[in-house]
Amino acid sequence: MTHTSVTHADNDKLLNPTFILAWIVNFAQFLVFYILITTMAVYAVTQFGASDTAGGFAASSFVVGATVARLFSGYVVDTVGRRSSLMVSLVLVVVSCALYFPAHSLAVLIPVRFIHGVGYAVASTAIMAVAQAVIPNRKRAEGTGYFALGTTLATAVGPAVGLFLANGPGYTTMFVVVSALTVIDLVVAWFLKVPENNRDYRPKFTLASVVHPRVAPIGLFMFLVGIGYAGVVTFLNSYAHATGLTAGAGLFFIAYAAMTFAMRFFLGRLQDRRGDNSVIYITLAGFIAGLVLLATATADWHVVIAGALVGLGYGSIMPAVQAISVRLVKREEMGAGISTMFLFLDLGVGLGPIFLGMLITSTGYSAMYWLLAGLIVVAGCVYYLVHGRTDAAKGSNLHTEDI
Repeated sequence: MTHTSVTHADNDKLLNPTFILAWIVNFAQFLVFYILITTMAVYAVTQFGASDTAGGFAASSFVVGATVARLFSGYVVDTVGRRSSLMVSLVLVVVSCALYFPAHSLAVLIPVRFIHGVGYAVASTAIMAVAQAVIPNRKRAEGTGYFALGTTLATAVGPAVGLFLANGPGYTTMFVVVSALTVIDLVVAWFLKVPENNRDYRPKFTLASVVHPRVAPIGLFMFLVGIGYAGVVTFLNSYAHATGLTAGAGLFFIAYAAMTFAMRFFLGRLQDRRGDNSVIYITLAGFIAGLVLLATATADWHVVIAGALVGLGYGSIMPAVQAISVRLVKREEMGAGISTMFLFLDLGVGLGPIFLGMLITSTGYSAMYWLLAGLIVVAGCVYYLVHGRTDAAKGSNLHTEDI
């Protein structure tokens, strides 16, 4: 069986076999991520008697490993090859999930989580590069939006599955489920027909291979957006308890996922036909409105509507900017382009809670969400300066040759 090429006929069709199998691999990756990120802090506290701080680090050490891996994942994917880097990283993910069973102390659990994060980051970069390589350029945003539906579905299903398994059958059963998912992922990936780069392309490991210079400016925009999202995903439950809006917070991410899912079916097409600005400014307005509503919420339904607005905002910005990042780089540099965008985003989401936690201590939740709304306005200005003024962003020169 040949795994190294995809025909032009395959490229003419958006939902081709390679795209569908890559979608499944991506969905399973994110499903495992959300199952575990939801439960690891409590697992560390209840099983090992860890403090809340140590338990939080047991959960976030995965993100630390993923962020470190982003520094070289793009280079690895572009140099070693998409298929090789995908298969090796998925094997690492399978091994790390198997290691959750004998990890009977916090000192072992934390490095296992770190290793899992490394494998996840390289695998996600590789599988996104595979999908992007078979999306026709004229349908870049639409295809990216459909591909991101897997992430959206995992966002909605993963936390619920994780909590059900942890509170019902138990953590051992949860580890069996995630291990089985990663093995299935590996098997599915084996059958992928992976379009590879030119074998003569051998870039040197430089700063440009870590942070692609053409993607870094839009990456700065995503860094600011990531800080805004960190204020939501990290502090929503604490905010809800402080304001007595726990029922609304419980429905926040359902509304988020529903709105994001619905938007996928036409925002991508709009971006392909009318340019990047047609989508980015709509999503920024939604994100700002959602943060303002959180800052002023006095009823549970306010929080639910805020979830839908944040889904329109952050949830739809992600695939739109991923499509932009891929368009900005050469075919051979897709890995570097994708990993650069996610590196900036991960930094924003990872570093944001540190500063926002101090902000909450001194000003409270309402003031924080007002300030984050202002930050997203600043992010919109950054977007205009680094990309929004270009012809591609305005909708000119959209029908370029497929990569």
